[in-house]
Amino acid sequence: MRADIEGLNDELERARVAWFYFVGGLTQQEIASQLNLTRLKVNKIIGQVRADGMVHVDVKLPLSDCIALGEAVGERYGLVEVVVVPDVSDYIEQKRVIGEAAGTLTAALIEGKDLGIGIASGRTLSFAVRKIPAKPHPRSWVVGLTGGVTRSSGTNTFEVATSFARLMSVECHYLTAPIYCATAESREALLLNDELTDVLARTEIADFGMTSCGALTQDTTLTQIRVVKDHLDDILRLGAVGELMGCFLDMQGRPIDHFLNESVMALSPDKLKLKPYSVLVSGGIDKIQIIRAILRGGYVNRLVTNEGVARALLAGPR
Repeated sequence: MRADIEGLNDELERARVAWFYFVGGLTQQEIASQLNLTRLKVNKIIGQVRADGMVHVDVKLPLSDCIALGEAVGERYGLVEVVVVPDVSDYIEQKRVIGEAAGTLTAALIEGKDLGIGIASGRTLSFAVRKIPAKPHPRSWVVGLTGGVTRSSGTNTFEVATSFARLMSVECHYLTAPIYCATAESREALLLNDELTDVLARTEIADFGMTSCGALTQDTTLTQIRVVKDHLDDILRLGAVGELMGCFLDMQGRPIDHFLNESVMALSPDKLKLKPYSVLVSGGIDKIQIIRAILRGGYVNRLVTNEGVARALLAGPR
């Protein structure tokens, strides 16, 4: 038994070294520091997995601790599937590996199916498109789940949805409106446009919805929108811990009582909850509160995140 445990630990160590090097993009010295190994041992492991044919484009060795974490989080929050990737110290690299894992998950869910695919915004989602070699049925279509922001960064809903649609060779539909209207009344006025109303309806009937979420820090794209910046103190005072597709939620996952939640041009979280496939793709310590709130609200049935967040979700009350 002892030998079996030691063998499993050695296999996991090899898998983590290989993952950090070939997927996470860390240097050998960074891996040695993170895993408390010598650089010589890291170099030896990398050479072994190459020689053994364990690495091609993706690492074949399973990260069993990540799998166990995913299963535990899924059981706790009633999720169909949870994918957990290792923690990476670099902020952008962490988003990349989470996004690419979400792309792999998405490919398995959509391949060959005739379905509507809803995509929100965010840097993490922009990485997902890299890992979707599969294509849905030609009759499928993509729709952006939110209105847009005025700055272009490659992570705007319009840009992310377009990337997905081009990769899949299907048509794309856009909510061609700002994500926040000035008032609830101005939102209703915009929806007098039949074409815009039709696109909003598409966000609701799409079978698949993939979204990220946002913390309420001062440096996010959403909190830099003027109307959000002007009301951020009020939003925080009302108990908001973050946003899901522009809807501000409290720690229990309930939308707060603020006019911005009435003026947002996006699929509502309650409608996301009804989809057969709903995936939250997000990670990072600053997102723990809003990710937990979304899971408490039952808005998604699948999650892709990193180890640190998964462990935090398992700690303390559900």
